[in-house]
Formats: sequence, C-alpha cells, structure tokens
Amino acid sequence: MLYAVLCYHNEAVTEGWSKAEDDAVIARLVAVQEPLARQGKIGPVARLMPTTAATTLRSGAGEPLVIDGPFAETKEQLLGFYTFDCASLDEVLDIVRDLARANPGGAYEVRPIRSFKPGTAGS
Repeated sequence: MLYAVLCYHNEAVTEGWSKAEDDAVIARLVAVQEPLARQGKIGPVARLMPTTAATTLRSGAGEPLVIDGPFAETKEQLLGFYTFDCASLDEVLDIVRDLARANPGGAYEVRPIRSFKPGTAGS
C-alpha cells in the first residue's frame, strides 16, 4: 500500500530557523530517510516553499478565482510530504514516529493513496 505523509508545522517557527538549525533538522531527517531508500520503501519527498509563495485557485459558480496565498489560514501549514510503500498502517506509523523524533513540534497526517490513472478502468 502506498501512503502519503503530509507534514505540518508552524511556518513562523520553521522559517525562523537559522541555516545551522535548518541544516541540523534536515540531517536528522535524512538519517531516517536513507535506510528507507535502501529498502525501497520511500517514494517522492518534497519540501514546499513558504505559504507566501502560494497561489490558490478557488472554484465555484462562474469562473474560478485565482488568489495569492495559502488555501486556508491555519496555525500550522503544510510544509511538504513523503510517500512510502508499506505493508500496513502500523509500518508507516513506525516510520512517521522516527520522522517526528527527528523534527518535533509539528503534525504528520498519514493517508493511503488511491491510484488515479486517467484513461484506465477503475480510476
């Protein structure tokens, strides 16, 4: 089963880190990720730019509206994501616990990925 792990944190905190603090967090996260890469369990990983760089398209009645900024005002912002190929939810939760220890203070939302392949049966 493929799982998406969405990483949330208070952007004011993470954007306030010094280069040394940021480098230290990244080093701890890489230490968790490298063994998973060797096992073939980790897929694409992305670190997002801050919400100040976001653009949102809202759809509704009429033409979609394009606005600057994040989708919603929240205390914590979506900072990035992982994908993992794991046999069970318990397995991916063990991995996420390691990520949380490497970068404490945020939240990690774990969701199974439903395959979507346009033009194929069952999508």
